[in-house]
Amino acid sequence: MKDADNENRPEVRLGISSCLLGIECRWNGVHKRDGFLVNTVSEFAEFVHCCPEYEIGLGIPREPLRLVRYDDGIRLMTSKTGKDHTEAMKDYSRKRIEELKSESLDGYVLKKASPSCGMERVKVYKPDGHPLPPDAGIFGGMLVKAMPDLPVEEEGRLNDPRLRENFFERLFAHARLRKLFDSEWSTGDLVRFHTSEKLLLLAHDPENYRKLGRLVASAKDSDKAELEKTYRGLYMRALSNLSTIGSNFNVLQHMSGYLRNIASIRARQDLHNTLEDYRRGFVPLVVPLTVIRHYARAYEVDYLLAQYYINPHPRELKLRNYS
Repeated sequence: MKDADNENRPEVRLGISSCLLGIECRWNGVHKRDGFLVNTVSEFAEFVHCCPEYEIGLGIPREPLRLVRYDDGIRLMTSKTGKDHTEAMKDYSRKRIEELKSESLDGYVLKKASPSCGMERVKVYKPDGHPLPPDAGIFGGMLVKAMPDLPVEEEGRLNDPRLRENFFERLFAHARLRKLFDSEWSTGDLVRFHTSEKLLLLAHDPENYRKLGRLVASAKDSDKAELEKTYRGLYMRALSNLSTIGSNFNVLQHMSGYLRNIASIRARQDLHNTLEDYRRGFVPLVVPLTVIRHYARAYEVDYLLAQYYINPHPRELKLRNYS
């Protein structure tokens, strides 16, 4: 059996705010190019970009926008002249999101703090200019509501190593799931898919891991369309929970159990020491996983080698070097 590795990965399609790619479309005519996305992620993903403000017909440069809360809700207004672009942005967003649903996206990266693209924590003001609690941008908020199973993040939050690792873990997981359900899949295909995802799910959400196990066990008796919808929702919801050192350590111990009766005493001691180093915070997650992968190959433990938990995203992204 082959490793769950790069050679088996489906193509990833990533929606993204245009300015993050270096396109000079912001209100002041500049960009917010993100080096990690452009230089590294682009090697593994095809980008689908848009700039809602430019695409509703606002020029470059243009008067900046802000969110203003009135009695009837939040409006998207120009900051000085008070021109209202709310309905134009909502109409555009509804149309563009419907187009994106047919684009086979696996995730989306939005521009933080943008009154159009922001996912959360976007500044909101009273009509007199006083600040109010933050909210989502018009397009960003509508995107999240319309595509709840799609991994969505802001580029600012991706500076947090744990949030970054979790987003790209979900991104590549979504691509694997999309590849499965875009095919003429059978319940046997779903069982094989789920088997390779088990330990990844366990590290994130033991409760939904068990629910998915029961769902797959009864798959032959389920309506196929309903099965796909339910599995997709539970699967992506499970992975949206951040794994912890404790949850990862439990999974690593579970994996080491597959080597207990076949590995040498020296190998078992080496693995035990490495797991303890991880539990105590001395080494990142990539270290015990590398050791387990080495021994799984040496002792030909196919079940472990097939687990996407070992390598859920390209190693070149170096996402587990900091956790």
